Amino acid sequence: MIYILEKIRIILEMIKFSHTLFALPFAFMGAILSARGIPSLDKILWIIVAMVGARSAAMFLNRLIDWRIDVLNPRTKDRAIPKGLVTPVQAVIFIIVSFVIFFFAAYMLNELCFKLAPIATGVLILYSYTKRFTWLSHFVLGIALSMSPIGAWIAITGKFELPAFILGIAVVFWLSGFDILYALQDIEFDKKMGLYSIPRFLGIKKSLWVSRGFHFLMVIFLLSLYPVIGLGKFYLIGIIAASVLLIYEHSLIREDDLSKINIAFFNANAYISLCIFIFTLIDAVIVK
Repeated sequence: MIYILEKIRIILEMIKFSHTLFALPFAFMGAILSARGIPSLDKILWIIVAMVGARSAAMFLNRLIDWRIDVLNPRTKDRAIPKGLVTPVQAVIFIIVSFVIFFFAAYMLNELCFKLAPIATGVLILYSYTKRFTWLSHFVLGIALSMSPIGAWIAITGKFELPAFILGIAVVFWLSGFDILYALQDIEFDKKMGLYSIPRFLGIKKSLWVSRGFHFLMVIFLLSLYPVIGLGKFYLIGIIAASVLLIYEHSLIREDDLSKINIAFFNANAYISLCIFIFTLIDAVIVK
């Protein structure tokens, strides 16, 4: 029993299960806005199950596909697969189980979600290979996460609509922006291994400006939802608060000091997504 619990702990740490907090608020935001209120309990349940299944599969795929690279990187050499705490066979089994859960949840949501599940799976698989051939890997990761609010929107309405697209684009720029910051840690390693990233090609200073530009575009797209859906002042307050957090996030990272990247990446971004969701919830459900 102790062995099983320890293995579960290792797996949850390996896939950074706690960081599902990054994506869930935007998924719930898509669900609430599409429902114009609180969706039914069964819809919420299956959206959560789909999210957890897809994200778990994606993280395990990334760890499995990259483990021969991770073992050479001082920053990642202590991950579960390189250290032998989880075997490649166990990873494959977990990936299969996670995708089965994802597809079943999509089936339970509606027909369109189920039909689109293979496309989502393809994007998740593609991402793990993109840094081997293109600096657009940051965008592919952003697209992967943008499927959360778009998928939640489709789960509620059964169709794709303009506001879902706008919200998805905002998420693409948000994720791409902070993934660029995270990739700053591996510039020299990426050069050595021939891996692709914006920081590797542009350097630290220019990459910081690209990240700032992406986050500015994120705010612009979020603001564009205001007239499209007819949101109120609390939504705008949420965007202002998120903008302040973005400014704080970027203030932590300087060209000559990257020591606070993890604080910016893991803490600030969780607060940003949660902040936007809470004020959207107030505006769409409580104030309406």
